[in-house]
Amino acid sequence: MGKIGLEIPEELVDALRLPRQEIPERLKRELALRLYEKGYLGFGKARQLAGATKWEFAALLAQEGICRHYDEEELDRDLETLKGLG
Repeated sequence: MGKIGLEIPEELVDALRLPRQEIPERLKRELALRLYEKGYLGFGKARQLAGATKWEFAALLAQEGICRHYDEEELDRDLETLKGLG
């Protein structure tokens, strides 16, 4: 599996109001949130990029005021799952 790197000029890194050791993970989390919000990544891949569990990522979305994308296809799958359980 390949990876891509993102170069951020040192002056911008210095301008971030974050402890330096937190920057890489924080930027991945912010990127994951925005890509999900814009519909470029689904929930599972966005939470993977953020390095979060399902519940943690759902909480991050709520904190940011980002609505969870939930379409009819997901609803149908959930209903089938519930039927199988009951």
